[in-house]
Amino acid sequence: MKDLTHGPVFRHLVALSLPIAIGMLLQTLYFLVDLYFVSALGDAAIAGVSAAGNVMFVAFALTQALSVSTGTLVSHAVGRKDRGEANHVFNQSVVLAALLAAAMLAGGNAIAGRYMAVMGADEATRAAGITYLRWFLPSLALQFAVASMGAALRGTGIVKPSMVVQMLGVLLNAALAPVLIAGWGSGHPLGVAGAGLASSIAAAASVVLLTVYFVRLEKYVQFHPSQWRPRLATWMRMLDLGVPAGGEFALMGIIIGAIYWIIRDFGAAAQAGLGIGSRVMQSIFLPAMAVAFAVPALAGQNFGARHFARVREVFRVATAANTAIMVVVTLACQWVAEPLIRAFTHDPAVIEVGATYLRIISWNFVAVGLVFTCSAMFQSLGNTWPSLLSKAVRLITFVAPAVWLSHTAGFALEDVWLLSVGSVLLEALTSYTLLRIEMRGRLGPAAAVGNPPDGIPATRARS
Repeated sequence: MKDLTHGPVFRHLVALSLPIAIGMLLQTLYFLVDLYFVSALGDAAIAGVSAAGNVMFVAFALTQALSVSTGTLVSHAVGRKDRGEANHVFNQSVVLAALLAAAMLAGGNAIAGRYMAVMGADEATRAAGITYLRWFLPSLALQFAVASMGAALRGTGIVKPSMVVQMLGVLLNAALAPVLIAGWGSGHPLGVAGAGLASSIAAAASVVLLTVYFVRLEKYVQFHPSQWRPRLATWMRMLDLGVPAGGEFALMGIIIGAIYWIIRDFGAAAQAGLGIGSRVMQSIFLPAMAVAFAVPALAGQNFGARHFARVREVFRVATAANTAIMVVVTLACQWVAEPLIRAFTHDPAVIEVGATYLRIISWNFVAVGLVFTCSAMFQSLGNTWPSLLSKAVRLITFVAPAVWLSHTAGFALEDVWLLSVGSVLLEALTSYTLLRIEMRGRLGPAAAVGNPPDGIPATRARS
């Protein structure tokens, strides 16, 4: 366990962010390697994998719900120096991870065909997406165990073990991609099925490695089978934190799914361009996301310890850092959009769509950085519902107008990207306003007295 309630906030933020950023960089490198080999299979494969990959938003929504609730409650318990509560939350999280993994496997296989029938631009795209999903679903199911263990470690201020495990998993994934997708060495290319299988094998290895770490090395939070009996009171607390956080990703999945559905009439090249552009965008968001991932542990421990001035300082430092990062990546997208897309495809139509997408969408990057920071702060304060409301604002101001525009004369892809920029700006304004209200309520003079921040006594009975 690392105590984050003392010492310079900026130093703690950097110390937490760097290992997270390294892990995310390796994950991003894998995505790019995977995209490179899938791209060689043609536009239908790119479009199919990209459209099928939106199912990841469902998995991300559920893993985010588990991760946020586990990390927040553990960090608050650590701040209060309540190790028993931290272990109780972790072990209940392990039980939830197992149940959610089973649900993901069953539900994903049940809807794969129907989902791609709606999202695919043509038959080849639909077939590629279904094949990829069948082999990729085990990877999504295994992410729940990774999320549970990783969040518990972050809550205690420890991030390096998760980074090392993620690094090894990503390296394995990247090594398997050319073998399974293109048939390097084996002479038996599996195509998009190989992409999904490589991810699933790597996810299984990550779960095994993290489990070994917890059994042999972790001392503060540990597996206690005696605490695996479901505790509904704890689950309700976790749901109160996790459902809104997961809902953010679910709404994001709806937004991305709506975009693919709206542009399907432009053909597979348009969906492929969006798929590559989106992957590139996610890759360059890495530093800002690393900062945002570090905030809940840092601010959460200080909130649990009732060091409210330090909580405010975390927000100021993280906002400044993410603003600087996003200004740099915005300029990069304005200057080198085509080379970024051309690294993965030589199809002029795909390059044009992807580069145009990056140039236009990059104007909301600073706002996205603010959304990341505000969302992380809501997690730290133990109330994630305002983040869900902010994302709902984006959904309402984007999806319905985009569908309407798609039925008007002269409708173009650029209309979708411009509308998306405007909706993100409104989301950022909403999120920032709600955070100011939340911080005044929880960090003002009235917050200095009363019950612990989770709203329950620290010594509550666990029955």
